[in-house]
Amino acid sequence: MSKKFHLVSLGCDKNLSDSEKMLRMAADRGYELTDEPSEADVILVNTCAFILDAQDESVQTILEMAEAKKQAAQLIVAGCLAERYKDEIKKEIPEVTRVITNGELQDRLFGEHITDRIVTTGGHFAYLKIAEGCDKMCTYCIIPHLRGHYRSVPMEDLVKEAEALSERGVKELILVAQETTVYGKDLYGKKSLTALLKKLSGIEGIRWIRVMYMYPEEITEELLEAMASLPKVCHYFDIPIQHASDPVLKAMGRRTDRAELERVIAAIRKKIPDAVLRTTLISGFPGETEEDHRNLLDFVKKANFDRLGVFCYSREEGTPAAERPDQVEESVKQKRREEIMLLQQKNAFRKAAGQKGRELSVMVEGRLPDEEGNIYVGRTYMDAPDVDGYLYFDAGEKEYMTGDMIRVLVTGSNEYDLIGEAEGKC
Repeated sequence: MSKKFHLVSLGCDKNLSDSEKMLRMAADRGYELTDEPSEADVILVNTCAFILDAQDESVQTILEMAEAKKQAAQLIVAGCLAERYKDEIKKEIPEVTRVITNGELQDRLFGEHITDRIVTTGGHFAYLKIAEGCDKMCTYCIIPHLRGHYRSVPMEDLVKEAEALSERGVKELILVAQETTVYGKDLYGKKSLTALLKKLSGIEGIRWIRVMYMYPEEITEELLEAMASLPKVCHYFDIPIQHASDPVLKAMGRRTDRAELERVIAAIRKKIPDAVLRTTLISGFPGETEEDHRNLLDFVKKANFDRLGVFCYSREEGTPAAERPDQVEESVKQKRREEIMLLQQKNAFRKAAGQKGRELSVMVEGRLPDEEGNIYVGRTYMDAPDVDGYLYFDAGEKEYMTGDMIRVLVTGSNEYDLIGEAEGKC
């Protein structure tokens, strides 16, 4: 009788990419995969420790798995929490059999460069992790300490991995890393994301290539030209700017100021008029004044982002920002976050309404159950999985499969989401 393996993946899509490779490694070693932790002989929790909430979730999940597991089962903890609190986990949770740090895990995944994995995203899209680690050293971020220096995956390995995903039916590749825009600089002596996009665009079966986590100071004219000219590359820019007030940006250790951010945004929209811009912001960073906050609100209004998320500053042990004496009260952080989100909500609703009459290519995500009519849900090039909105459309008498690419006429909107009518396959 084969042994059973259960895995819980927490945190970011980069973690998920690692988890999918671990699933494949377990299956290749003869384990049967199970969704029931109580049935498993080995349980692995791939943890996150990016912010305090993520740490709490990771600890709670480990405790739940410890309670659910069979007495003789192994409980293995991997990922960022394991890297950060290896000794504490061993001491405080005796049910844990083994702790695998990020260094150990990445040595294995990078050393062998596992190109095969079990895709858990539904099969029609997959995350392609193109690098590990980060060298930016932002003053609020613990990631460089947890993930190490920036290390690009060789281009030939990424192409091989992408080809294998395409053969398994994946139609959308989502490129992820702590920062995608400096890909290849450590291996090839220059930023090579453009070259990678060109190679991936040549893979038959891949319809969309989406790039996430693009730092504004690294977006070059060459990259914009490639994204404008390569048909498979989505005109989607995920640019985490974090703030727009110069004093706060400097205190964060960011490498741009407001003028540079405005220049980059203008360059993108001039080169690619239908570009969709997404960003993330931090409210209540230590030392942030009301003037800084108003500056940020003004920037958000003028920049007119299509997608925007805001996180309250999280005081992370071991970071320079955590040691600052001018911490902002939690109630102030929340209030400022709500003000930004309310402003962005107006932007987003107006932009969604403005899509009426537009014909868009849509990737089908599924059909709504128990609905009157034949209503499907899909994503456009403007929508990354799990973080953006959807397009709900009436298929009439037609039937579609998840992953199909079809044309949809937008007939209206409902807050963040679009509504439309199917016009046929692309």
